[in-house]
Amino acid sequence: MSDVARPTEAQIAQVRIAAEAVKAAIDAHLAAVEGRAGVGDPRVAGAYETLADAAEVYDDLLDRVHDEFTPFEVPRPGGNGLLDRIEPEAVSVLIRRDYTVTDPGLLRETVGGTTVAASLRALFGDYEPDRVAHHAAEFGLEEGDSTLWVVASEPVAEPGEWLAEPFDVADEDLLICRFDVIEDYDDELEPADPS
Repeated sequence: MSDVARPTEAQIAQVRIAAEAVKAAIDAHLAAVEGRAGVGDPRVAGAYETLADAAEVYDDLLDRVHDEFTPFEVPRPGGNGLLDRIEPEAVSVLIRRDYTVTDPGLLRETVGGTTVAASLRALFGDYEPDRVAHHAAEFGLEEGDSTLWVVASEPVAEPGEWLAEPFDVADEDLLICRFDVIEDYDDELEPADPS
């Protein structure tokens, strides 16, 4: 931040007030969820919107004042209000995880493939994606960013019906929730090596 002007006390206070608003909104959202009166409780939706607004204000101030931002975002599902007018009968869960092959020899040795591509086919053929994610380093992989989307979809399709275009339901207007993991931010939060 050496090339950025030092924030004023007033700016710092604004960021702190925004942070407190996010904390209060989280507490209010949790209370609404714990006390909800069934699916579609408007109190939960209202608390969600309040949390989203508070997080957006905090993120914007943090960026403008400190040249930093949060490692998460609160998605705004149904940007056109579509999800407010329908009750989804089914959902599709779309997951993307990126990896870097950091040790091709370890990958081939661990999985038994003759090439990196063959080893990756064997790895993802033999192991569930969550297991690969939890043990990536043991397979010579390094995790990158990942995202999980839950989108409203048609009722369960016939077997094999959507396999030709598995991700064509990734419509942001039908987004119910989204969770992003950005590895660089996680790395920054790890404690420094004391040695």
